[in-house]
Amino acid sequence: MTAAATTKTDAVVAFRRRAELAIAGIGLAGSAVLQGGFALVIARSDDAALQATILPALRSAGLELDGAQAHVVLNTLAAWFGFSFIVVALCTAIGFVFARLRPRRRATGWWFLAAGLACLFGTQFVLYPVAFFFLLSAALFAVRTPTPRSSS
Repeated sequence: MTAAATTKTDAVVAFRRRAELAIAGIGLAGSAVLQGGFALVIARSDDAALQATILPALRSAGLELDGAQAHVVLNTLAAWFGFSFIVVALCTAIGFVFARLRPRRRATGWWFLAAGLACLFGTQFVLYPVAFFFLLSAALFAVRTPTPRSSS
């Protein structure tokens, strides 16, 4: 190898976004369990299971829904949670791809910000602790910049 090629490869140092991807992965797992789990449980429950288990739990939490209205309200909420989970998963997957392809780009954080906002608004601010993981990952993309190492 020539001296010019050696200095060029020394200047390019591998930079990985492990922390950002791990934090976003934790957020995606929490979103899958909570948003996807809620949507799955409500969508799979029939009217008898809804009346026997889910409505008493909601009433003990302070939500008063009558039997006829409860099925429509809960199915609508489950559909909204399911749709917003799909948006969160897509934004996170796109963010993972761009973070792996070009880890030095700070603009990839916008995908994780979009995932956090979709989680936040898609659950009507219920899952703000889960959205915090996405927002933290986006903030790390904005703050953490790759520093070139010295070649000596």
